[in-house]
Amino acid sequence: MFATLDGVEALDARLAALPADLQALLEDKSRNLADRLATKVRDEKLSGGVLQTRSGALKASIVANVTIEGGLLKASVGSVGDVKYAAIQEFGGRTPAHEILPNKGSVLAFFVGGAQHFARRVEHPGSTLPARAYLSSSLDEMRDEIVAEFGSVANQAWEA
Repeated sequence: MFATLDGVEALDARLAALPADLQALLEDKSRNLADRLATKVRDEKLSGGVLQTRSGALKASIVANVTIEGGLLKASVGSVGDVKYAAIQEFGGRTPAHEILPNKGSVLAFFVGGAQHFARRVEHPGSTLPARAYLSSSLDEMRDEIVAEFGSVANQAWEA
């Protein structure tokens, strides 16, 4: 007596396609979640939630990036470009003492106690800035959502 199993070829084909399907779903999910995280940083954290917008340079520098290198899928959200204060705002730190010189005229003009003052140079004593985490706090807030959505990807791949 012999037993036959119908659909073995179809099951084999489905299992063979699963890694490619899973990778495509993971890539799509990564792009979607990275974009949502970047939007949260820009629209919540850098629009008054953690930092107030002044020039908009830091807010404009926030981008999401998803790459696949050697089979490794990497998603990142961060500041790109020449926003020198991005890291010190996120992590906090100390600026060194430094000299401030005019860059458009021959003197600096500034207000102290409501009165305007002029100087050819100013010695800044340095300062300590507290961490104002706009990236890591956004990731912390979305952590459960990210884990849940990635957890559902295997089921989606199997059902596709």
